[in-house]
Amino acid sequence: MVRIMNLHARLGAYGRLMRIDKPIGTLLLLWPTLWALWIAGEGHPDGQTLLIFSAGVFLMRSAGCVINDFADRGFDPHVERTRTRPLAAGEVSTREAIGLFAALGLTAFGLVLMTNMLTVMLSFAAIGLAALYPFMKRYTHWPQLFLGIAFSMAIPMAFAAQTGAVPTAAWLIVMANICWVVAYDTMYAMVDVDDDLQVGVKSTAILFGSRCREMIALFQLAFIAIMIAVGLSFDLGWPYFAGIAAAAGIAIYHQTLIFRRKREQCFRAFLNNNYLGATLFIAIVLSYAQFLAD
Repeated sequence: MVRIMNLHARLGAYGRLMRIDKPIGTLLLLWPTLWALWIAGEGHPDGQTLLIFSAGVFLMRSAGCVINDFADRGFDPHVERTRTRPLAAGEVSTREAIGLFAALGLTAFGLVLMTNMLTVMLSFAAIGLAALYPFMKRYTHWPQLFLGIAFSMAIPMAFAAQTGAVPTAAWLIVMANICWVVAYDTMYAMVDVDDDLQVGVKSTAILFGSRCREMIALFQLAFIAIMIAVGLSFDLGWPYFAGIAAAAGIAIYHQTLIFRRKREQCFRAFLNNNYLGATLFIAIVLSYAQFLAD
């Protein structure tokens, strides 16, 4: 019985290290992946490819959380929001964390091997960026930009897996997603500004300072503008552009939440980006459904 309880506690710690209890990161990574798969498949993505990428999103986000906590193991005990994380609290050893990261990464790579060579080649860049990102906050105030690039690698991989090529217009989705990630992760970083300043961690929230809201608005505007270009490039229908309008409204709502720079409201704005991503996915699905109806 004691062994079973110990095993249960250990698995629970691994699950929290992977953020299974906090799926927002998985969702924020999933939506752009689904955008790309639906557009690449012209409304009919291959079923196996869809399953591979959905599982891959979960595995790679989990791996990213593990390596992030490994990189931040010296900082997290001093930050209010992160001091109870398994590595910071001593529930999981650094060796266990590295082993879990390797297992998740290898499992994800095994899924990629079921696609094609172009996708496999792109996956090396994806895993490299996932491993590199957590260390960027030591050296640059732009770790959010590196996160945006890492979170966007699934987009060209989705086109490669679905079509065997990555069209030029697909990189517009990449650019848009990078802008979106910088916007919402700056909201997230605003929650920890005081703690980050004390421990020496860098972020765009610190870099932008009192101009955070304006800079986030600029990245949101760039995101919306580029996604309009995406719709024009792929000849998407009116439901897509209606979704863009709705997404712009959600972005404005986020601005109202972060207006006073309160921790709780900034975190709420960050979480609410899930609805923005879902809105655009529904718009893409409905756009192709409209094409079929026509």
